[in-house]
Amino acid sequence: MSDSPQTNRAPLPPEIGRRRTFAIISHPDAGKTTLTEKFLLYGGAIQMAGQVRAKGEARRTRSDFMKMEQDRGISVSASAMSFDFHTKERDFRFNLVDTPGHSDFSEDTYRTLTAVDAAVMVIDGAKGVESQTQKLFEVCRMRDLPILTFCNKMDRESRDTFEIIDEIQENLAIDVTPASWPIGVGREFIGCYDLLHDRLELMDRADRNKVAETIKISGLDDPKLAEHVPANLLEKLREELEMARELMPAMDHAAFLEGSLTPIWFGSAINSFGVQELMAGIAEYGPEPQPQRAKPRQVGADEKAVTGFVFKVQANMDPKHRDRVAFVRLASGHFQRGMKMTHVRTKKPMAISNPVLFLAADRELAEEAWAGDIIGIPNHGQLRIGDALTEGEALRFTGIPSFAPELLQGVRAGDPMKAKHLEKALMQFAEEGAAKVFKPAIGSGFIVGVVGALQFEVLASRIELEYGLPVRFDNSQFQSARWISGPKDAVDEVIKKNTQHIAHDNDGDPVFLTRLQWDIDRIERDHPDVTLSATKEMMV
Repeated sequence: MSDSPQTNRAPLPPEIGRRRTFAIISHPDAGKTTLTEKFLLYGGAIQMAGQVRAKGEARRTRSDFMKMEQDRGISVSASAMSFDFHTKERDFRFNLVDTPGHSDFSEDTYRTLTAVDAAVMVIDGAKGVESQTQKLFEVCRMRDLPILTFCNKMDRESRDTFEIIDEIQENLAIDVTPASWPIGVGREFIGCYDLLHDRLELMDRADRNKVAETIKISGLDDPKLAEHVPANLLEKLREELEMARELMPAMDHAAFLEGSLTPIWFGSAINSFGVQELMAGIAEYGPEPQPQRAKPRQVGADEKAVTGFVFKVQANMDPKHRDRVAFVRLASGHFQRGMKMTHVRTKKPMAISNPVLFLAADRELAEEAWAGDIIGIPNHGQLRIGDALTEGEALRFTGIPSFAPELLQGVRAGDPMKAKHLEKALMQFAEEGAAKVFKPAIGSGFIVGVVGALQFEVLASRIELEYGLPVRFDNSQFQSARWISGPKDAVDEVIKKNTQHIAHDNDGDPVFLTRLQWDIDRIERDHPDVTLSATKEMMV
């Protein structure tokens, strides 16, 4: 993210300038996946939006492709989708990254947010700001990401509009400006007043996939309003809007780009209502591809040379082919299929002959892509999270973190003869970032570390499905893990004196496994030159 908003830079090439790359964040069950579906519907990418909890053979949600996601109706892995969106003025290319809402997968979400220029925060109209929304918001704040807010489920009994806005301002310490205002709530909800364009948007409850009817009016005194809005609701709307305009800031594009102001739209994703206005808002106000932080220099989107970084690796998206796809955010340039890129970590050239663009689980070959796009590069394990691809320059993209796991367990294969297969499966998941895998210095076996308990279930289910290996997780004597860094002789001394606590991660870096906080305090006291760290920069 640059320090100054994008107004003072030279305009980007038109192909790059029309791109909007953003993530959707929310607490589980606020309607994020439904909203993603409707985005694809309006982008013309799918013909019919699938119900998230589809029954039997009914269409599954497009953005949830893992078996577990489809069974439980939750998203556990971030997926990327590209589609076009047309406004009257111009055509846009949206690159949307759907993140897992469940807190047990927050690390995947954190890394995903390093690859986008803005975020859409979805809030449930009845529940307001929930704990996971708050956590994800903090991550956006750390990255100064501009945020657009969508208050969903207005067609159900929801809270007072002012109350919702107050809660966002208080809990998230961000100014809120209403982009639309709901008319009625729950059963009485009939639509919204579009404050940015002085329009009335009416919801059609009969057809969930139908675009809302828009009525152009000239302000709140237009007599046409009374034809469509019942008198009691109209009076309330005029009162509320008068208060809102006095109490709340107007839309300020610079403040939005700095991340200190969020516009809020109200709607009902399941009824396709308010979604198009939100998309138009992303197109109109959302940032163009931004410069990316790197060492030794920042990379601008308008640079001619192609550069990109891997922010996610997904193994076995197609179980038949044992494939691994590295998700790459292009930071600059115009990429063309077949290009030779330098893989900075190994300094080896890589010919990228079959890059893909995603439409959730569907993919098509990407003949070309531009800065801001997200492409998938199938590979056999060469590409890892944090890797940079350039046309020769030795760049390292920064700010892609790896977090110390909060839960540790031992893992064993159901069949002792298959220990080798288990090792291969674990390494695969470690490189994907789905779990941390530690090899203790003493004894055989592995210790697996995750952020949340649900990840153990997902791992066990994936190892069995993708490798045909039933596994079981056992309690470990260790509580947490810390990466060890410092002068080589000091690190060696810690390793030598504490062999029973030492393990190595899948990159071969030394890790100190702790039982109690006391272990950490002891090392810090006895070895002041050595640092025990809870995060590791995934940079090479």
